[in-house]
Amino acid sequence: MSHTDPTWNTALLYPAPDSPELENDLASFSGLAAAFRDRYFEKIAGLDSAAILAAVQEYEALQVRMAKPFCYAHLLFAADSADEANRALAQRCSELGSSLSQQLLFFDLELMHLDDARFEALGSLPEAAPYVHFLNGIRKFRPYSLKENEERLLTRKDLTGVNAFTKLFDELSASFSYRMELDGEERDFTGEELLSLLHHPSADVRFRAQTTFLERHGEHGIVFNAVFNNMALDHGQEMELRGYATPIQPTNIGNEIPDEAVEHLMSVTEANYGLAQDYFRLKAKMLGMDRIRNCDMYAPVAEAEKQYGFDEARAMVVSSYAQYDPDFGRIVGAFFDERRVDVLPRTGKSGGAFAMGISPQAPPFLLLNFTGTLRDLATIAHEAGHGLHFVLSQKQNMLNYHAPLPLAETASVFGEMLLTRMLLEQETDPAVRKSLLCAKIEDIIATTFRQTVLTRFELRLHNERQSGLLSNDRIAEIWLEENNRLFGDAVESIPAYRWGWSYISHFIHSRFYCYSYTFAELLVLALFQKYREEGDGFKPGYRRLLESGGALPPADTARLAGIDITAGDFWQKGYDFLKGLIEELREIA
Repeated sequence: MSHTDPTWNTALLYPAPDSPELENDLASFSGLAAAFRDRYFEKIAGLDSAAILAAVQEYEALQVRMAKPFCYAHLLFAADSADEANRALAQRCSELGSSLSQQLLFFDLELMHLDDARFEALGSLPEAAPYVHFLNGIRKFRPYSLKENEERLLTRKDLTGVNAFTKLFDELSASFSYRMELDGEERDFTGEELLSLLHHPSADVRFRAQTTFLERHGEHGIVFNAVFNNMALDHGQEMELRGYATPIQPTNIGNEIPDEAVEHLMSVTEANYGLAQDYFRLKAKMLGMDRIRNCDMYAPVAEAEKQYGFDEARAMVVSSYAQYDPDFGRIVGAFFDERRVDVLPRTGKSGGAFAMGISPQAPPFLLLNFTGTLRDLATIAHEAGHGLHFVLSQKQNMLNYHAPLPLAETASVFGEMLLTRMLLEQETDPAVRKSLLCAKIEDIIATTFRQTVLTRFELRLHNERQSGLLSNDRIAEIWLEENNRLFGDAVESIPAYRWGWSYISHFIHSRFYCYSYTFAELLVLALFQKYREEGDGFKPGYRRLLESGGALPPADTARLAGIDITAGDFWQKGYDFLKGLIEELREIA
């Protein structure tokens, strides 16, 4: 499929899992953390501002050192979770990470509880400017912090609590293979291969693929029920201990978005659910159906959906970035040239796709599960955008390296828009143009409306779990109720869709992450409209946005590119753009 090996060259980080370099790093961390604790534990309040700043910089250096081996272990585990050595290394790093967190968490607490005058004096140092946003971010959690020994206990119990349930979810999900008949042959599929069949021209194949995938999860419903119930109960108990008002509040504080702003974002989205229903009805007409089912939402509208080889797809993605900015194209091309992309699906490999940014000093890596569809092509552009963001934000220090969740999807979704625009400009076949428009509309629906459905489901799950154990039937009821608010009478849910909640890893790995996709998609639609209006004049501001990483609050970061997300009609503008795309499709359909 590719002239290069489509797996990661993890030797860019360490020569091998049993290398002395890796062992030396891992063996050194406990001593380094203990020495840091000895120097600063219960002493921060007594230091002058310059000494506190030196401690912050020392803490940052520790974070850089620890990120590399821990991310290396995660990459090996994601590539093959069935390998015993990979599992052992991942578990070792998990346990070591928990121990280090316990030793170092005092530092955030002591910074957090500096009196106001000391905190302001620290922030006023010119040399502290690169750390002010990090310090302010810590400070916002001050009302919800516990005593140091209590924080250590919580971190320690997480190792055999939520962390163990997360690992169980990952290993169980990665172990699945699926058996289904296709083209007269009964054979095994990975989850990604099966989900790619939702783009198959046969309605029967689509139905059986989604049913097989979801019912396989349903066979393990007892395990998924235990994972989801315990994760929600644990969060609820910790939320109560810390004094949070709602399950989503800590996420919103971390994202630096007020609760009411998140609620407004979701309410505006829900008020536009009718747009999605209009599209679903149009899609049904294009498919010659009275009403589509869940399994038909991504059905091809052309007689033969175009398939892409990986080399072709890679070249198209690199070209779309290079046409926008040659330097962007060079950065994206390097991911492939340096083998920092794992391409193909296989048993034991993590499903879905992700990009991992390690530190300002280490290269990012991408994971794909490429099967040749148009959406796989878009996924390459999406993950390459994440990688680009990680490279450009290497201008920041480690404590500002990662963009906050609402901005973490900006470069990825913008990259998809660049690809779509290039393809639409190059394509003259009306059938292919129709497919491209459908794909883009469906992407916007998936990253706005669906993510709000997921967030509403997640909120209800967490709230109801505090009153008692949730059965799989009750979880399915909540799931279907929230989905049916989006679907209306335009989409029929197949029976197996009751298990649609069970495989979504964001619920397990990144609680309440999903609304960040809605935020990012609507922000990108605004950015892209601005780019089309201003042309090259837009580009410096957008680059500054990406280079800022997590150095600024989201509203200030958006202003770097001339966008005001606080404007009252800001979110609706994105849905007006979507309405225009649907009307454009209606004209050619």
